[in-house]
Formats: sequence, C-alpha cells, structure tokens
Amino acid sequence: MKHPYFFGYGSLVNRRTHVFTPCHRARITGWRRAWCATASRPQAFLTAIPDPEAETLGLIAPVPNDDWTALDAREEGYDRHDASAQVVHEAGAVSRIAVYAIPAKDQLASSTEHPILMSYLDVVVQGFAAEYGEDGAQAFFDTTAGWETPILNDRAAPLYPRAQALTAAERALVDDGLARLGCRVLSERPSAGRA
Repeated sequence: MKHPYFFGYGSLVNRRTHVFTPCHRARITGWRRAWCATASRPQAFLTAIPDPEAETLGLIAPVPNDDWTALDAREEGYDRHDASAQVVHEAGAVSRIAVYAIPAKDQLASSTEHPILMSYLDVVVQGFAAEYGEDGAQAFFDTTAGWETPILNDRAAPLYPRAQALTAAERALVDDGLARLGCRVLSERPSAGRA
C-alpha cells in the first residue's frame, strides 16, 4: 500500500527530534533552503524556495495516519506543495511527496529582531552530520541562503524546544561553518527597537 510522504530539509533531518518513521534519505530538485523571518515568529526558521537550478538534501517521512490536515496544522504558516516528481529517494511505495514553504508574501527582510537560534541550527547540523557525514553538514551551510541573518547564541539556555546536546566535534562543525561564512553571532537578543 502506498502512503504520502513529506520532504524535510531542516530539523526533520535530525531523527532525535521527531517520531516520524520510517524516514529515508532523499534529495529534492527545484527547491533551495533558506533562512526566513515572518511576523508570526520571534526567530528566523528554514523554508524551501523555488529555484530551478537547486538540489537540496534532506529526509522524507510518512504523513502521520495519512492525515494531511493534521500535518498542515503542525506546519502552520507554511504552504504545502506537491514535489512528487522532484524528490529522489529509496522509500519504495510512495503515493505523493510534499514540501512545505513559507509564502513569499509573508517573508520579512533579515534583521536582528528575528535571529536564527543557535540551538535550532545546532539540531539541524547535527542531523545532517548524522545522515550525510561531515561533508553533508558542510553542504548544508553551502546550499542554504540567508546567512546574513544574525545568529543568537542561546546554547547556555536553549530557546529551541527540541534542542539536543552536541558533542565537541558537532559544535565545531557549526562554529567552523559560521566562521567560514562570516556570520554575525549575537550573545543576546537586542532590545525592541534596536537593530
């Protein structure tokens, strides 16, 4: 029997953060990953953006109980797009694959008011390293747009609800990637009205 799946390109790649099973490594063409801010959340998060030249690594996971309505509610703020013909995977019997993306009309310009949480970034990089090795973690940095968005270093008191403990080697992967890209890391969130 075939089941619907969805393509994850961020925290879903870290199997420690969810119970979706069975997951399968996959790649999607025609979409790239980017950091995005919206008015509905205090921090930036990842979205997929159409790009005919792009190829993005991730995982696919089955839609729980084949219930798109429940998954759409979980992915509030995202639009669901059919990507069945764009995903390469080894899952076998799949009826449909969707990718979730923030509508362009809801995306805000990068600012210190909506930083990337280091605890969220840590989870994503840990997942890519586990699935695709160190090269996969580096590819995450290289194939993701929006690194002009400041990163809030919340490692001492993680704000991301699914934060994970990282090894020294995993932390170094994150820190080295940020340094290589020249990212701005904040030690605290700026006060309202300051940028």
